[in-house]
Amino acid sequence: MPGEPAQARRIAGSPPPLGGYDADIIILSFNRPRETHEAITSALRQRGGVFHVTVLDQGSDSEMLRDLTRAFSKSPHFALYDAGRNLGVAGGRNLATALGHGQIIVALDNDATFESNWVVARAHQTFLQNPDLGALGFNILAMDGKHPDLSSWGYPKPLLKLNGKRFDTTTFVGAGHAIRRVTWNAVGGYDADFFFAWEEYDFCLAAIALNWRIAYDGRLAVIHKVAAEARIGWTARRMTYFVRNRLIIGRKWGQSWLSLAPRIAGYLIKAHLHGCLGAAFLGVKAALAADTPRQHDMSKAMRHYIHNNETRHRGSWLNRLRTELLGHIET
Repeated sequence: MPGEPAQARRIAGSPPPLGGYDADIIILSFNRPRETHEAITSALRQRGGVFHVTVLDQGSDSEMLRDLTRAFSKSPHFALYDAGRNLGVAGGRNLATALGHGQIIVALDNDATFESNWVVARAHQTFLQNPDLGALGFNILAMDGKHPDLSSWGYPKPLLKLNGKRFDTTTFVGAGHAIRRVTWNAVGGYDADFFFAWEEYDFCLAAIALNWRIAYDGRLAVIHKVAAEARIGWTARRMTYFVRNRLIIGRKWGQSWLSLAPRIAGYLIKAHLHGCLGAAFLGVKAALAADTPRQHDMSKAMRHYIHNNETRHRGSWLNRLRTELLGHIET
């Protein structure tokens, strides 16, 4: 129930080492037995550092848990935990992250695999070389392992041509990313009330406010195994969270409901085209009910950072609305 502290029970494997180590690789598990098995195998194959793989299950059937235990429990760098319930992406990653203490936290979706055995090591090296870097988004590739997964492109569309390069940004895509633990602790993790959608952007804004830099590195990649049509599905529940959480972020940073009106209009139009207008209205209603007070003030430096690395790439509201109508929902 909301408000109860989340807890996890270790059912297989070993906890991370007591001393320092390079990275925690966290995977949230909820059914998808074949894909989850492949994700864990990919994580355990990472080389070039001291890594620990933590899998947090959020309600899979007992047969799947037994299968994962049989397959991986003998690995010295693996632990399987049972949360007993679905905490959502935000709450689940909060709990999984708290189970370790590696220098960086690497999250991998349970329907994804690392593109090579050196992704985590290279990410760790990137953080060592960039002391102001707080979080790093990976290149999310389609199932062919060559082209970007367009449904997982969470950045302004004009930057898509740079998908194989590195650039500063204001967010990352949750399917594959890394966060400096010092940054995670400074921000306080994700807002667990978000459950699903926008938790990464919410986290990154708080990190940017603390003068951390967020970057994307297209040379570090994961392969998303599930077809886009099976994953995206702008259905009622997803749309409600999407609208609610983005409006709450706006309110956190002092936006008035009037200034949020164009965004609301765009989301309602898009929801209508996807046949889930009622769900979008529920999202607006939930955001209004939350009545989130201003929690943060944007400094001049933060506004400058967001303009340079997000706003200027997106163009006018008219252009963005046109993009919404012609393509998938984005920020």
